[in-house]
Amino acid sequence: MTKLIRFNKPFDVLPQFTDRGTQGTPRRTLSDFIEMPGVYPAGRLDRDSEGLMLLTDDGALQARITDPKHKMPKTYWVQVEGEPDQSAIEALCSGLMLKDGPTKPAQAKRIAEPDIIWPRTPPIRVRKSVPDSWISLTIHEGRNRQVRRMTAAVGHPTLRLIRYRIGNWTLDGLDTGTWQTVTSPTHTDRRQR
Repeated sequence: MTKLIRFNKPFDVLPQFTDRGTQGTPRRTLSDFIEMPGVYPAGRLDRDSEGLMLLTDDGALQARITDPKHKMPKTYWVQVEGEPDQSAIEALCSGLMLKDGPTKPAQAKRIAEPDIIWPRTPPIRVRKSVPDSWISLTIHEGRNRQVRRMTAAVGHPTLRLIRYRIGNWTLDGLDTGTWQTVTSPTHTDRRQR
C-alpha cells in the first residue's frame, strides 16, 4: 500500500532527512520530526519557508506531484513588505519575466492574515515605517525560489512564505511540526512531535 504523508514543515528545517552541509552546525531536518522509513519528499520547500510538504514511498506518485507537466497547483500564503496595489496583483497573474525566463500566469489576490497562522521562531523583521500584508499566490510550476522572486519583481519582497496547498492536500488541521499519514480519502492517522 502506498504511503503518503502530509507534513507542516516549520521554519529553519531542511527539506531532507540528512544534513550533509556545514560540519559542526546542527541543522534540523525532516528526521527530527518524521520517523517513517522509506518515504521521500515529493518536491522541496526551502529551509526558510514553512508549510505543507508531501512525502511518499511511491515514485510514480512523487513524479505526479512534482512534475510541472501534471499542472498540480501549489498555493502559498505570502507575507510581503508593503501593500501590493492592483497593478502588482495583475502582474503576478499575467506572468513575469524573471532571470531564468517568464513565469506562467498565476492566481494572486490580497488576503487577510490567515486564521491558522502560527507564531514563527524567530519572528520576521518588522519595520515600523513599512507596512506588511498578505497575498495568496497559486502557481503551476516550481522553479527555485520562484514565489520570492515573483513578489520581489513586483516590488514587494517576501517576509514569510507558507505553502498552504498542493493539489487537493492542504495544511488544514495540521499544526506546525506535525505530520499525518493519508491512507485513503476518508481515513487519516495523526502523528505529532
